[in-house]
Amino acid sequence: MGDALDLLAEGAPSSVLVVIQNRDDSIDSVEFVDDGPEALLDGARTYVRRHKGAVRYAIAYEGAIELDNGTYADALLLEFGERGRRSFSAYSLFEGRGQHDRFRWTDPAPAGEEEPLLG
Repeated sequence: MGDALDLLAEGAPSSVLVVIQNRDDSIDSVEFVDDGPEALLDGARTYVRRHKGAVRYAIAYEGAIELDNGTYADALLLEFGERGRRSFSAYSLFEGRGQHDRFRWTDPAPAGEEEPLLG
């Protein structure tokens, strides 16, 4: 999540980041870019499902969260899970994309349960 927040602070184009921990404790990190938001997210989820040896994963991407007053706020969304366990999501609101030192974000908040990608 920290790497994704750093990219937002720098104003990097929207992408989907995937980090996978393997059985041998090695880490694979992949960035999905150059497509529409749904295609990027679908590609990231498919990558996790097909990744041999994965024991846990996190997927981070930009989106929006509806606030109590009915408006929407920019958010970094995170999906994460572990083989054989339930998967969850969280979000962190942010403002000041591309403004480096003036970029601000909230502590992560729970967003609910997700479909497990590792079974």
